[in-house]
Amino acid sequence: MRIHCKVVVIAVCFGVFLLLYFFRGNAADEPPLKEVAKENHFQSFSHIEDIAPEKKAKQVNEEPQKPPRLIRKEPKLSSRGGGNVIAKTRQKSEVGRPGSKVTQTEDVMHLAVVACGNRLDETLNMVKSALLFSIKKIKFHIFAEEDLTEQFEKGFSQWPQTVSSRFHYSIYPITFSVGNADEWKKLFKPCAAQRLFLPVILKDVDSLLYVDTDVLFLRPVDDIWKFLKAFNSTQLAAMAPEHEIPKIGWYSRFARHPFYGVTGVNSGVMLMNLTRIRSALFRNSMIASGLSWENLLHPLYQKYKNHITWGDQDLLNIIFHYNPECLYIFPCQWNYRPDHCMYGSNCKAAEEEGVSILHGNRGVYHDDKQPAFRVVYDAIREHPFEENLFQSLFYPLQTKFLDTVNTLCGRIPQVFLKQIEKTMRVVYEKKVVRRVRLPHE
Repeated sequence: MRIHCKVVVIAVCFGVFLLLYFFRGNAADEPPLKEVAKENHFQSFSHIEDIAPEKKAKQVNEEPQKPPRLIRKEPKLSSRGGGNVIAKTRQKSEVGRPGSKVTQTEDVMHLAVVACGNRLDETLNMVKSALLFSIKKIKFHIFAEEDLTEQFEKGFSQWPQTVSSRFHYSIYPITFSVGNADEWKKLFKPCAAQRLFLPVILKDVDSLLYVDTDVLFLRPVDDIWKFLKAFNSTQLAAMAPEHEIPKIGWYSRFARHPFYGVTGVNSGVMLMNLTRIRSALFRNSMIASGLSWENLLHPLYQKYKNHITWGDQDLLNIIFHYNPECLYIFPCQWNYRPDHCMYGSNCKAAEEEGVSILHGNRGVYHDDKQPAFRVVYDAIREHPFEENLFQSLFYPLQTKFLDTVNTLCGRIPQVFLKQIEKTMRVVYEKKVVRRVRLPHE
């Protein structure tokens, strides 16, 4: 019996031992729950780190292809939030792009004139003729003696609001950046040499049309402004020939200095790309390496001052004699002067297409030597801005021209009338200044 009990006790103890051994073995094979979670957490991050270098390398290769502007602006837009903010910002950036600024610049034409002495009335009449027919807005740069400034402002203030809203103007003192100012001022007509310094003074202006005070526009300024687009890569200014026939031209017969081409050029109407002029180096007879525009003027004057007759115009002829590739030549109808008809009509383009710009040099607006020129000047001066162009300008010209037929240049009234009528119809079609009723309406 005792032996039987001992066997049972030993069996029970052995069974308990086996159970304890079994449970301890399972516990050693499986970690606790928290440790499993922690281990999986580390495994997930180590997996990401293994993949991340490939993604980073791919992003480094792709980023240069993205527009830098978008990369900079995305955080700024997202910080403000909302699709509306992004749309407004894009709209604003479109308005401020360089392309838009160029368009705005092209919408305004720049016109310069120099007025000294008794040139006030001529200048006001020139401005009036430009405004009567032009389409785009014009910015006038008026260089005048101090005592004329107030008179210009008074004259402009008397014009109707419908006219004054179509142009801007600035009045500048007479200044010369190099040399003796008094010497430059007296070079030819009072202050005329000022035009040589326009590229130096008007540094913020890209392109400009310069005209003498005795110029009248018989068609829109817009039309001559278009010549700027006709310039090739080397051209930076445009003028008309001084004469059409060499044997009766002044330069070809009398000049004692170099001049452009066969007959020289007339500077009373001069279209300029100021940006190109400021950046160019000009060949000359003094320095082989070339000179900038500002550095060229005074030495050139010093060399030729005893040989020039027409002042600044002669200096321009000398400059373009040595740099002919820089000059664009437009037809004589854009600078029509008494010289084109006093020895017989020699401007064929004007006969065929009409006079575009009338240049009344030699004082012909104020004497009886060229009645046809004076008739046009008086008609524009007397025309009320608000009146019908045909009734108050075209028809009076027709009547007055009948009295000039047998005078010098008397054969050209029909040339004037042809262009003026054409211009009035352009104004009518564009409806710029006001509605002009045509005769047949």
